[in-house]
Amino acid sequence: MDDALSPPAYYARPRFLGSGALRDWWSILHPPYTLLHLSLVTLGACVSGPVNMARLGTTLAAFFLAVGIGAHSLDELHGRPLRTTLPAWELVTAAVLALGGAMTLGVVGMFIVSRWLAVFIVVGAVVAVGYNLELLGARLHTRAVVVLTWGGFPVVTAYYAQHRNLSLAALLAAGFGAMVTLAQQQLSTPARDLRRRTLSVDGIVHRLDGSRVAIDIETILSPLESALQTLCWAGPLLALALLVARVFHH
Repeated sequence: MDDALSPPAYYARPRFLGSGALRDWWSILHPPYTLLHLSLVTLGACVSGPVNMARLGTTLAAFFLAVGIGAHSLDELHGRPLRTTLPAWELVTAAVLALGGAMTLGVVGMFIVSRWLAVFIVVGAVVAVGYNLELLGARLHTRAVVVLTWGGFPVVTAYYAQHRNLSLAALLAAGFGAMVTLAQQQLSTPARDLRRRTLSVDGIVHRLDGSRVAIDIETILSPLESALQTLCWAGPLLALALLVARVFHH
């Protein structure tokens, strides 16, 4: 891995972690996106009250294991988009243990909440593995799958874990989660292309007043990633506001 290259993501390979495996694992966790994903879990649980904190904590743990560690480890295994040097066996072990842990929590939830949680467990496992390893001819590796399962799915799953049913409010909140994830995808896709597949950008902006402004990778990348960072903070703030409202003011 060439440290002279730009990091493959704005949060990847932070200097404060030095070098080596710790920095690689930080990158694989995709902290801003994982935090945004978990905020959608919290949003789903808090759409309606009361909120069972034990169930919420378990649901958050399951999604962190399944997506934060499991799915992201498989994604790195398939093509090394983050250019880590972690051995394949380590990524496979992390994925197996994390996905296994998430499914175990789901099975426990079947006895506490409802046997119908099995549907959510199966869907989550199939998507986590199928999307990131591009199985079935990459039929699951689409933006629509990401938007629905990374954005809408955690909302309805967390709601069902709380209330043993679904509602119109939960579905509308899932729509919000899907839209947030779509916005994240619309911003991160061109940002990834610039960071990972672009050598240079040359151009000039000709303004109406006759002035000219040079264009390079940074001038295009900066607004994309600034918007991404704003989005990744906005989601957790909304989720936290709803959680506080449910816990302290219900």
